[in-house]
Amino acid sequence: MPSQPRSGLVSVLGLLVIIAGVVLVAAGIVTYATVSSTLADQKITVSADAAHFGGQQVTQPWQAYAQANAIAKHADAIAGGRTYAELAQNDPNRQTVMNASFLQASLFTSVVAFGVALLAAGLGIVFLFVGVALRRLGAAVPAPLSEDVY
Repeated sequence: MPSQPRSGLVSVLGLLVIIAGVVLVAAGIVTYATVSSTLADQKITVSADAAHFGGQQVTQPWQAYAQANAIAKHADAIAGGRTYAELAQNDPNRQTVMNASFLQASLFTSVVAFGVALLAAGLGIVFLFVGVALRRLGAAVPAPLSEDVY
């Protein structure tokens, strides 16, 4: 028979899951704040002709997404509907369309980073609930009888 009661192991596991939950929530919040702050430092403003959030500074995922789509619309108009790869090497718009592609990809990457941050925080909250449930379960399980009773 193990030297530590099963209820003690469940309680320890619950504590470890709670600690993991706290770490995930903290990491998610810090990551979200860092991405938002980094975007704010760039002083990007959503184009006035964007479908949403025109004129707002980009600090949130929905604003980054709106600006990325506005950039795509502008690049499409400049390139006549062609992509960077479809433009001739000597096309004077090639550099502009390339920069637009890079900016669009960077903004979409920030949207993904926001999503990962929210996922981490959400999983952390789930871990907290599971950890608390395990701790309660561990407290509710009666300790096994000692071996000398048998």
